[in-house]
Amino acid sequence: MELRQLQYFVAVVEEGGFTRAAARLHLAQPGISAQVRQLERELGQPLLDRSGRSVTPTEVGAAVLPYARAALAAVAGVAQTAAEFTGLLRGQVTLGLVAGAAPAREEQVAALLADFHDAHPQVGIALTEDSSEHMLAALRSGELDVALLGTPDAEPPAGLAFQIVADEPLVAAVAPDSPLAAAAEGGRLPLAALRGRPLISLPRGTGTRAALERACAAAGFRPLIAFEAAAPQLLARLAARGLGVAVVPAGAAAEAGGLRTLEFGGVRPRARIALAWRAEGPAGPAARALLARLRESLGTAPRPGGRPAAET
Repeated sequence: MELRQLQYFVAVVEEGGFTRAAARLHLAQPGISAQVRQLERELGQPLLDRSGRSVTPTEVGAAVLPYARAALAAVAGVAQTAAEFTGLLRGQVTLGLVAGAAPAREEQVAALLADFHDAHPQVGIALTEDSSEHMLAALRSGELDVALLGTPDAEPPAGLAFQIVADEPLVAAVAPDSPLAAAAEGGRLPLAALRGRPLISLPRGTGTRAALERACAAAGFRPLIAFEAAAPQLLARLAARGLGVAVVPAGAAAEAGGLRTLEFGGVRPRARIALAWRAEGPAGPAARALLARLRESLGTAPRPGGRPAAET
């Protein structure tokens, strides 16, 4: 059994056929087919079902597949570890970025990735934008190495580690002539005043939306979401046109202009952005190096009251 046979087998399964696998590996299809058949003869079992439009693993193939992937990953890990000791970083890093992240943070990340690529040109970086909820799942499954995501919590869920890089209160942003402003007592709005009112919020699956829903549940009602958008600045602009109450981070409301900003009294939900990774750390040296650069560049947000957030 040869390593390349396992590589060809995995590629055929992932691509659903020999032609696409050959294109992915930049090899001739007959050679791949011959090597996979040789692997099947050595194992004494058919690994692939070739009878349909697409090639699929047999029951035996499905059972063998995770071991084949683990063997390939182990070999890649050997090469990466050896490269780490020689000071040459190689490999692939997957980074997730929350949709609608603060522009300043996006600029920081873009500049850091450019610098990291200049310093380590042999490291491939895959950047994806998604909801915080999806990225938490992708971190747990290993699809992402690191993610910058929104969270309603200051502490990470089990199996993950956080570094809070932004932490600010959510506020109600309304048009200047909104009657809701009259409900504010001493400049603060009871969260219950939002009951039954059309709200403008980030989509479900974001940390800000989770913080809003959690605070409303604590106040005894479900929020009435009239408009959703991924960018907090757009939410504030919709509120300025009188389309509802935007519940956004305080900074986004300040940037929009033309709004009356009301802080909440009592239960005060907060918008947090966290740098997140698996608790045991990324698997490869390239991902660990990028994480270290991100942690240093993005810093740690102070907790409410002025104390720095603890790094976990």
